[in-house]
Amino acid sequence: MALTYADSAALMTDGPFISRVKVACLKYADFILNEATSTTGHNTRIRWAHQATSNPDLTAQQTTPPVVMDAAVQTNGSTITDADLQVAVETTINKLM
Repeated sequence: MALTYADSAALMTDGPFISRVKVACLKYADFILNEATSTTGHNTRIRWAHQATSNPDLTAQQTTPPVVMDAAVQTNGSTITDADLQVAVETTINKLM
């Protein structure tokens, strides 16, 4: 069952959840920093990765609200597994880039 609006709003400001999103962002940034320069959209991706690594707290704050709206997060809330959260974060970032 999807989170209620109130539950979604609360998760968007939940410190431990935001910290998990931050780790997922940094993990994805590291992946991007090591990808081939021939990757589609690499210049945009590398700019995002540099910004994420230089200011991970801001990146997490900006990324968390749309991540909360991901279907897997809506289904599992804060109990989402790290692996599923990683997918949700990467999917969200790819949509935003």
